[in-house]
This record gives sequence, C-alpha cells and structure tokens, in this order.
Amino acid sequence: MSFGKRKRIVEDVAAPPVGLAPIFARLIHNHGPISLLHYMGEANARYYASRDPLGHAGDFITAPEISQIFGELIGLWLADIWIRAGRPGPVHYVELGPGRGTLARDVLRTLRRFDLEPAVHFVETSVALKDIQLASVPQAQWHNDLSSVPQIGTMLLIANEFLDALPVRQLVRTETGWRERMVGYYQERFIPVAGDRPMDAAVPEERRDAPVGTIIETCPGAAAVVQETARRLADQGGAALFIDYGYLEVRNGSSLQAVRAHEKVDPFETPGEADLTALVDFATMRAIAENQGARWLGTVGQGPWLKALGADARARALGQMAPQHAAALWNAKERLCAPDQMGELFKVMGLAAPDWPHGEAFAGPVAGVEVE
Repeated sequence: MSFGKRKRIVEDVAAPPVGLAPIFARLIHNHGPISLLHYMGEANARYYASRDPLGHAGDFITAPEISQIFGELIGLWLADIWIRAGRPGPVHYVELGPGRGTLARDVLRTLRRFDLEPAVHFVETSVALKDIQLASVPQAQWHNDLSSVPQIGTMLLIANEFLDALPVRQLVRTETGWRERMVGYYQERFIPVAGDRPMDAAVPEERRDAPVGTIIETCPGAAAVVQETARRLADQGGAALFIDYGYLEVRNGSSLQAVRAHEKVDPFETPGEADLTALVDFATMRAIAENQGARWLGTVGQGPWLKALGADARARALGQMAPQHAAALWNAKERLCAPDQMGELFKVMGLAAPDWPHGEAFAGPVAGVEVE
C-alpha cells in the first residue's frame, strides 16, 4: 500500500467486533499503525489468557495430545543423556508452555523408570491453563519466565510448540528502502502496511539488495529464550529439546498464520480469537545457542527423530497390550511421524552443556532399536 493512503488507514475506523479488535482500532486511530510484533504479542496474550485452546473442542491439537508415545520417547531421550552424563544432580525438569501438562506427565512417568525424579518447573502465564496443569502435575512450580527457575542444578528443558507462538517482527523492502511491517486499519479491516521509518540498518548487508516486496522475518522472543536456555546449559549443565514447526536454512517471506477451530483463518481478521504462529528459524536459533557456549546436538525432522528412538516398536507394544486400540495407536504414531503429516514440517533441535555427551537419534537410529 502506498504511503499516500496512510491518512485514510488511520482515519477510516468503523466499529469493529467486540474483543481486542476495538482496542487495536482505537490505538491505530489515535497513534497510527502498530508494529506486527505488537499486534501478534497482544493478540496471543489475550488468546491464551482466556481459554484452553487444545483438543477437539479447541482450536488445535499438539503432539502430546495425539499419542503418549511422544512424551514417553522424550522422557527416554532425557533419561539416556542424563545417565551418560554421569547422573548429575539435583535435576530440574523445565517445560516452556506446558499446555495441559500431558507431555510432562508422560515424560515424568518415563523418567521414574530410571530413578530420576526431578523438581518440576512450568513456565506458563495463562491462568486458564494453570488450573488444568495443576490437575495433571500437582508437584509443579510455576514461573512467568526462566529468570526465576533455579540456576543451580542440572536443567532438562523441553519446549514443544512454544517458540512458534512468540511474536515476530517483519521488515519489507519497498521502493524507498526497508521498512518495518506494521498493521493498519482500513475499511473495517486490519491490514499489513509498510511503516514510515527507514530500517535499512537493521537488515544484514548481504540481504539489503533483495527485490522490492521481499519480507524478512525475525523473532526476538525466540532468540531471547534460546539465548537464555543455552547460557543456563553452559553454566548449569543439562540438555534441552526445542520442538516446533520451522525451517533449517535462513529464508525470506512471511510465515505468519492463524488457526481457529482447526482451520486456517486470516491472521488479521479476529485478533485475540485465533492462535497466531510463525515458523521457527532453526538456523538462527542454532547460531544463537552456540554463541552462548551450548553444544548443538542437531536439528532433524520430528518423524525421523521419533522413529530412531523406537516409535514403531512402542506403537506395536501398546497395540499388543490393548488390541482393540491397536489401529488407533498406529494411526496416531503415523500422524506424528509421517512425512506428509507432522514428521517433516516439525523439527527437533537438541542442545546440551558443552561437556555433555551427544544426544541419541540426531545422527540416525539408536543402536538396538528396530526402525522400519
């Protein structure tokens, strides 16, 4: 949209739907377009504070809700690397955005098989979800961020579908240079527009000559979380798994999307009423982690990672214990692992303290595990 239309964007404000939309509309009317970072951050804060978004009755289903195999194999991976590191203690299990507590419950049940019963720490700000998590994992302690999690003791950290919900910042190449991508309000609709302030200095020199219309997307929140996690691993010892949908090489373009009632919707249609997410730039996350002194174990597809740990064998074993559910168990495992479902889109990035051993399943099948 040309800059000549900016005046109409901020003046043409009608009465939008109830909820967060009228707040945004008034803000834009009074002060001009807001950054996409602001828009996404406020929208997701309102969204998660007001509901349980998970399950068939919600807006989306995450891997732990699909099959217990997911949490069990994560627990197995954590136990294995902890044992090979010499069983250091005390141990803190830290989960970022623990949802309903389903993943933690499955992980902790598996860890107990190896005499590992860590203190449990949930980083969660949603009041609606905290009550559900309390029922699943009553021994958990809650934190608003990592800063209040103990800084003494081994840290085993899991973040499943956490980074993707953190707000992104976008820069767009216009005919007059790079500008921040903002959100305006025009003819009763929120729309992306280019900001006024030159942002060329914020773009890496090797990417500044990109064609007009090119969008560069970054996630300051994800960068900060990975940076702090890596620093803590280097200082305290431990390992971390970041599991999310994302990409392995730096690329251009907007990946912002919204989901409501299990369907993709316009991310600018009903702020605060849909789950806004963006793909995770795992190449940048790796560079940040290594810069803080953590060991990067690898970033691989979720499907190959789970299968290397024995997902097929576990699905068959569960099916033998409950034959009436065997087909459903196998189908759930396939949903997690198949390349055309979650297996390739979702990635697993492993980090560890610099003196910890390499993590299994990041370089192929685990010895002794049957992989089809």
